[in-house]
Amino acid sequence: MVDITITKKEGKIVKVDCAGHTGFAEQGEDIVCAALSSVVQTALLGLLTVAKIKVDFLRIDNEGKLSFALPDGLDEKKAHDAQVILDTMLCGVSDLREGFSDFINLEVI
Repeated sequence: MVDITITKKEGKIVKVDCAGHTGFAEQGEDIVCAALSSVVQTALLGLLTVAKIKVDFLRIDNEGKLSFALPDGLDEKKAHDAQVILDTMLCGVSDLREGFSDFINLEVI
């Protein structure tokens, strides 16, 4: 089971924590874990390379852990771009959760 916690502040996503493996299939063949990882990692890449935001992140592959948080004090454009990326990520994660609820736990706080 993958646990994903999305933290919002004043209605905006500010932090993402993912931990675990879905257990849908054996490692290397787990399409649910691969899909979920792709959605979340692509969001992080978008923040870093497209929006040019210096995001603090932690990635531990063998534990299936990826966490990242937006820095405080983003200007209006970067804050907007970050939310477009993160809201799109949440749509993808939510859709995967809907189809694979036995393998993905999603909490938005």
